[in-house]
Formats: sequence, structure tokens, C-alpha cells
Amino acid sequence: METILAKNAGFCFGVQRAVDIAYKQAGNRKVYTFGPIIHNEEVVKDLEQKGVFVLHSLEEAKTMEPGVAIIRSHGTSKANIDALKDMGYEIVDTTCPFVKKIHSIANQESKKGHEIIIIGNEHHAEVDGIIGWCENTPTVIDSVEKAMNYQADPEKEIVIISQTTFNLKKFQELVDILTKKYYNIRVCNTICNATEVRQTEARSIAQEADAMIVIGGKSSSNTQKLYDICSEECEHTYYIQTLQDLDLSKLDSARSVGITAGASTPNTIIQEVFNNVRVR
Repeated sequence: METILAKNAGFCFGVQRAVDIAYKQAGNRKVYTFGPIIHNEEVVKDLEQKGVFVLHSLEEAKTMEPGVAIIRSHGTSKANIDALKDMGYEIVDTTCPFVKKIHSIANQESKKGHEIIIIGNEHHAEVDGIIGWCENTPTVIDSVEKAMNYQADPEKEIVIISQTTFNLKKFQELVDILTKKYYNIRVCNTICNATEVRQTEARSIAQEADAMIVIGGKSSSNTQKLYDICSEECEHTYYIQTLQDLDLSKLDSARSVGITAGASTPNTIIQEVFNNVRVR
């Protein structure tokens, strides 16, 4: 059986940077991450064992002894950062530079009075952070229905930005619907290059493979999008977090198996799955 491992599987630059910084902070007095550092339970558990704990909210932060507060790669709102500083926390910001760029666009364009549309998942941490850098109330769109129903002041300029890990094909579809409304729209495709390359490669492998394995945390938005993309191309697509979630017997009839992984999936987990699939 041929086993094809995606070249662009696993940690992206932003995630690797955030995780490296979190591990370097471990052992220095009280250390917390504001929200899970990445959407991977294995990494979060390992950091907890090393003394890096998760703050799930500002309310929880108020009850803890202040220390280092690591802002994760997804970023967060300026209000949250200011609140943590006021509580006495030392901020270590690991926000992905590509996400930081979106914060800057959202802040600057909204200050000019422009309407902001965020193409992304409304309840995702990254989108929540972007909203927090807008000086006005942005509109979040993640579906055709929302794009079709969108209405705005025709006199105002509209700036479209995107969650970095959004599905590129869907982004283009939603932008196409919005631009046909003939508003004064400027589009900033802020899907990061690593996401675009990862999704394109996953689609290509899934088109050729008899079965496809997508590895990542269940709460990982970018992994879910990889699964959706692969499922469109390959009927036998399996979403797993670790090797223990994979029923290897389901691959018995496959002549070729493709493997990809989300941006929050450690290489050790990817290699374990690859090695066990390859030897079948």
C-alpha cells in the first residue's frame, strides 16, 4: 500500500513559534496561557505538566496569582490584553504575525469609518480577537446565506478581511457573492500562505488516494477545514486526533492512503500515524 504524507502537514510557523515560547517560559514563576496555546490537547497537557496552565477567561484570571500571561498564536482583543496588564500580569505576546497584520488592518480601516467584514467562523478565537481590534462593529460572515443577506450603507467603503485559516475556496465564493452587490468593496485576502498551500496540497492528495487521514484536535478550525476539503475529494476520509482513534482495518482495501494534519498537530503524532499505516 502506498502511503503519501503531505509535505505541509503539522505545525505552521505561527504555531511553532508560540509553542516554543511557551516551553521557554515554563518554570519561570507563575505562567499561564490566555486560552489553550494551540488547539491540541496533547500539547496543552504536556505544558500543564511543566507548569504552564490555561486561563479560560478574564474572570478566571482575577482569581489567580498574577504571573506571565502568554497570548496565544490566535491573538486576542486589545481590551483583554489591557485587562490582564491591569491585574498585574506580564504579557508575552505570541500572536502569529499574520494575525497581527489583520489586527492592524481592522484597526486602521475601522478608524477611518469603513465597514469591516470578517470572513471567518464567528465563534473562533482568532475571529473574536480581530473583532476586538475594530473601532466599530464588524460583520462576520461564514456562510452563503449570510453573504446573500448582507446589506450596508452604499455610501460607505467596505473592507473585507479573512480569518487566516479559512477555507480558500469558500472565501472566494463568499467574496464573489458580496462583490456582486455593487458596494464600494475592497478585498484583503488575509488567509495565510501556509493555510492556502496546506489546503491545496491536501485536496490534491485526496483526489488520488483511496483513503485519507486528517490528524488534528477536534476543536481545531483549520483541521476541520482540511477534513471538509478531503471529504469532498475522497469518500473514505478519517478525522483522528491520535493513532488510537484510527481503526487500521478500515484501510485494508486501500491501495493508497494520504495523510495530512492541521497546523496544531505535533510532528510526533504525525510520524506515529505514518509509520503504523506504512507498515500495513
